[in-house]
Amino acid sequence: MSETKIETVAFDAPTQVTDRKKEWFAAGGVIGAILASTCCIAPLVLLMLGVSGAWIGNLTALEPYKPIFAGVALVFIGLGFRQVYFKPKVACEDGSYCARPESALITKSALWLSTALVVLAVTINWWAPLFY
Repeated sequence: MSETKIETVAFDAPTQVTDRKKEWFAAGGVIGAILASTCCIAPLVLLMLGVSGAWIGNLTALEPYKPIFAGVALVFIGLGFRQVYFKPKVACEDGSYCARPESALITKSALWLSTALVVLAVTINWWAPLFY
């Protein structure tokens, strides 16, 4: 009779799920931060760069929604920080995506950048008068 060898393969499903969560939370934080800053920071930056026009005033129409956008962004950012810094690290297989340090660096950079953007958007009434 012939011998059959059975190999077992470990799936990376839990690792891929937690990596996906980190990416989704970071992306949600970045999108929320951009939306929160659309009404205030974007027109200020465009004016500082010399871009002007009557259409820039239309961006301030989103001002009433800034607290909602900031709240959503802060929830996603908080969940992202929880996934990146406070969840126990799972062992990654050599050569997989999660074993590379670039994957964590991109996610952490996106979270910190979106945090700074939301803080700037929420506190714009305090520091914006310094520029004009």
